[in-house]
Amino acid sequence: MTKLADYKATHFRWESRGKVATITLDRPDRKNPLTFESYAELRDLFRSLKTAEDIKVVVLTGSGGNFCSGGDVHEIIGPLTRMDMPGLLAFTTMTGDLVKAMRACPQPIVAGIDGICVGAGAILAMASDIRIGTARSKVGFLFVRVGLAGCDMGACAILPRIIGQGRASELLYTGRLMEGPEAERWGFYNRLVEPDAVLVEATSFAESLAAGPTFAHGITKRQMHMEWDMPVDMAIDVEAEAQALCMATGDFKRAYDAFVAKAKPVFEGS
Repeated sequence: MTKLADYKATHFRWESRGKVATITLDRPDRKNPLTFESYAELRDLFRSLKTAEDIKVVVLTGSGGNFCSGGDVHEIIGPLTRMDMPGLLAFTTMTGDLVKAMRACPQPIVAGIDGICVGAGAILAMASDIRIGTARSKVGFLFVRVGLAGCDMGACAILPRIIGQGRASELLYTGRLMEGPEAERWGFYNRLVEPDAVLVEATSFAESLAAGPTFAHGITKRQMHMEWDMPVDMAIDVEAEAQALCMATGDFKRAYDAFVAKAKPVFEGS
């Protein structure tokens, strides 16, 4: 197991308080675009979170009133037009590995989204577990606007499961922007809050999860991901094994003891 509370980020901000860590994309002058380096560092960090014992929930947000404007036009898209096929595939594999790492880490990821959330930024939001947005925010999967397919970083697999096949098809074929109220109505956002409350709400939600049975939360996240392509009978069997594992934890007994004592359980994540 590793400890990441004191992790020193290079291409974004990383702050931890208690069991909650916050990743802030921090290039506000450009609406927080991603670079080759920030993609790779995010991928490696989320991989490391899989074995982190001190961080139980992650908040993902952006600075300066925007979430993320996607891949930097000058630092990524320009160079991509000059790469050969092995180089292009290495890049798209790396970006896909970031999403895999986000889905594989046991920590729930709570995205706090304001302003622009487009391209790869929309993918980062999509790959999170909970999305809290604002009415003024704009979400767009813009790949078609630059001559690319909508099948980027798992969008064709994950987005339909969040908002439905027809709605995902519309966004991926057109690249149009989805404003906050529509994103909430379609189920992309869990809720809308005022812009000055986005980070507060995301952090508060994250802290409530971190105070819960975090080992069990990790099992829930894993099962939801694994069961996307399972037959129902297989899912029921796998969940039986997963729940039996949770019943063997101290948190399960703590909850029972607290109930008997008419007290609130204090979970320890084990």
